[in-house]
Amino acid sequence: MYKYDIHVHTSETSPCGKVEAIDVVKLYKKAGYTGIIITDHYLKGYKKALIEGGNIGLNVLLGMEIKFNDNPNDYLVYGIDEEFLKDNPELYNINLREFRNLIANRDMLIFQAHPFRKGQHIEEPELLDGIEVYNGNPRHNSHNDQAFDFAIKNQLRFISGSDFHQIEDLARGGIIINYNITTIKELVGVLKENTAIDLIKTENYESI
Repeated sequence: MYKYDIHVHTSETSPCGKVEAIDVVKLYKKAGYTGIIITDHYLKGYKKALIEGGNIGLNVLLGMEIKFNDNPNDYLVYGIDEEFLKDNPELYNINLREFRNLIANRDMLIFQAHPFRKGQHIEEPELLDGIEVYNGNPRHNSHNDQAFDFAIKNQLRFISGSDFHQIEDLARGGIIINYNITTIKELVGVLKENTAIDLIKTENYESI
């Protein structure tokens, strides 16, 4: 079986990230993961992680966590590439519906991250492809049970992620699949078909 953490941040481009990209890669390799998806807002951390992943044998793929200026919600986007980000440098100035329209003809997926965490609000299901039904960050109560129930009720795809920012966040989430994926297109295929065979979960929280 192959483990992928699909919600990982680096200190190079996430203000609340505390671990440099090279160290993130080493930590996940040691933790027994096959790959990680770097979901920063910019490319610097991803590029460093990609090189180190190639050196030590950890698959590193590009994703994105984005927050639009019109509300406090966070969204995980899979299927982007560097060209798309360079062609659209101010995505945060549009809203979710406009972003949904922008990617309508692209093979991309939008998952709302930790939608029931304090300060967030759940989006209209029609604008989402799925929900992060398990967020493993130990410094927040993301009310994962509510997220799971909402995804089931609204027939949305579901994912798990560590929301890695610090050492204590290591390996607290992700997906398990039965074959090795090495491209973001393959990951999108897994997520689109909901073919992950399990979600990685670690149930305990230190604060809300």
